[in-house]
Amino acid sequence: MATLTPTRTRSDVEKVAETVRWRPRLPYLADAAIMLGFALAALLLYRPLWSDLDGGYLRFSGQDQNLWEWFYAVTAHNVLNFENPLFTTLQNYPAGVNLSANTAMYGLSVPLTPVTILFGPTATFTLVLTGGLAGTAAAWYWVLSRHLVTSRTGAAIGAAFCGFAPPMISHANAHPNWVALFVMPFIVLWLLKIVRGAPPVRSGVVLGLLVTWQIFIGKEPLMVMATTMVVFAVTYALMAPEHTLAVARRLGLALGVGASVSLVIAAVPLWWQFFGPQSYSALEHGMRGNDAASFTAFATDSLAGGGNGEDNASGLAMNRTEENSFFGWPLVLVIFGVTIALWRVVAARAVAVTMFVMAWISMGALVIVDGEGTPIPGPWMLLFDRPLFESVLETRFSLGCVPLIGILLAMATERVLRLRARPEQRHAATITWCSALVVALLPIVPTPLEVTERNAAPAFFTDGTWRAYVRDGSVVPVPPPHVGNADALHWQMEAGMGFPLVEGYFVGPDEEGEGIYGAPRTRTSLILEHVATEGKVYEVTDYDRLVARSDLRYWEADVLVLPLGTRHQHELRATVTALLRDPGRPVQDVWVWDVHALSKSSGVTFR
Repeated sequence: MATLTPTRTRSDVEKVAETVRWRPRLPYLADAAIMLGFALAALLLYRPLWSDLDGGYLRFSGQDQNLWEWFYAVTAHNVLNFENPLFTTLQNYPAGVNLSANTAMYGLSVPLTPVTILFGPTATFTLVLTGGLAGTAAAWYWVLSRHLVTSRTGAAIGAAFCGFAPPMISHANAHPNWVALFVMPFIVLWLLKIVRGAPPVRSGVVLGLLVTWQIFIGKEPLMVMATTMVVFAVTYALMAPEHTLAVARRLGLALGVGASVSLVIAAVPLWWQFFGPQSYSALEHGMRGNDAASFTAFATDSLAGGGNGEDNASGLAMNRTEENSFFGWPLVLVIFGVTIALWRVVAARAVAVTMFVMAWISMGALVIVDGEGTPIPGPWMLLFDRPLFESVLETRFSLGCVPLIGILLAMATERVLRLRARPEQRHAATITWCSALVVALLPIVPTPLEVTERNAAPAFFTDGTWRAYVRDGSVVPVPPPHVGNADALHWQMEAGMGFPLVEGYFVGPDEEGEGIYGAPRTRTSLILEHVATEGKVYEVTDYDRLVARSDLRYWEADVLVLPLGTRHQHELRATVTALLRDPGRPVQDVWVWDVHALSKSSGVTFR
């Protein structure tokens, strides 16, 4: 009797083939799901702003949303009109603004010019913030999962922290340059590849291109990252001198090639920043170190911090956008524990030491604990007056801790999940570690950023009526825009960047060439700002009138504009009327003074 051999049907073969094809895709599907999760989280944080792009304004951004939208708008204007992208006179007319010495973010504002033109600068601003958070997390996940740890779970946890840590969310209220950090992980990656034996010249070229892109996105974050990398390199060299010497020549060659590539590409913008028109030598901020108590405090925009409550971090931070060290005490304890557990791992030990040093630098020249000064000096004492460092807020150096903490979390998670022990011990370790992560990370989960309704631009600007008053000069808002009130920048954007504004909100030189926020104030602008603040009509003198005429001539002013409904509008109108001896007249929803003839008349200019 013949033995019957079972045969596979066609459907069986197809199922096996499908299984073979499916398995390699599973990791990529996991990657896609994780990155999609990052994007969804960023969208949820900015959902209130996305749902009201026409009138939404990040409540705690101060005047920064106006400023950043203006940077995107002026870049699009310069690109569209083939004008110099490094300079403009649309603010601070006629002296202008050195855009290269400000945070114009050419690396994103130029490629996103079509978005700005088609959908407006608010859409670009919101897109950069949303994409910045998601992109930073996704970039760190890619680097962690492919090159630093073997656990996708560990990489996802570390990357999520890197993208959505409390300091990142704090800056997400207003500062795209501190949110869009997705180039940084790849700079770290190429340094790592060079150390691991990649060709130094070719890798140096790639490294130089990445650094150049980051220069055009944000120089200050690059400086903080470079400081972090130098501290890490010195720390690692002391711990592993033999390995450091073995890779020093290759790394040095690659860094030289990278620096050369970067300098060639960025030479003109960098020269313009430091030596071009309206450049400045340094931007002093005073002592702005982190209070040691802030490291264990909870950020305002977090579950434990009370969400969008007011003044939760009062006294421990400059403002809502500078909560740079609010990691929460549970995470601090967990990181201390991880540091101890991984101390024998040289790379982890170097990362941990670097983290503590960066935190120490961020505390400033002298350590402050809960508002009380101590005699303990910080490394900032050696750095605060050095070139480049003198323009940086020392509090922001604690952002260098964020990726270091993310790396430590990823490494610890990997070791727990790969633990070689009996099943019951492995399960106990996993449960313990997951519980620690929940306790440490759940309180600092970010809450949606609060959005309020922005002040609408006057119809005088939005419907083009301004064209009848602006000939070849400038618009003078009453009072002129400044750091505390930059709504006029929004009016200018709504009018298609069709006219220049006097003074404004930017960084430029004072009379001595030192950096300041805004323009050096004229007597006339100070008078109008005083009235707007105090609500009292200013007692104008003949000297004030003489100086006002001089200021108008310097500004090449065509028209002064006071929107109806402005706070203290009656006092402001009375003061301008007294200064000009001209009552002006109402036009639509503004009060205007046509001063074209006056500003073009001959006379003494006090400049």
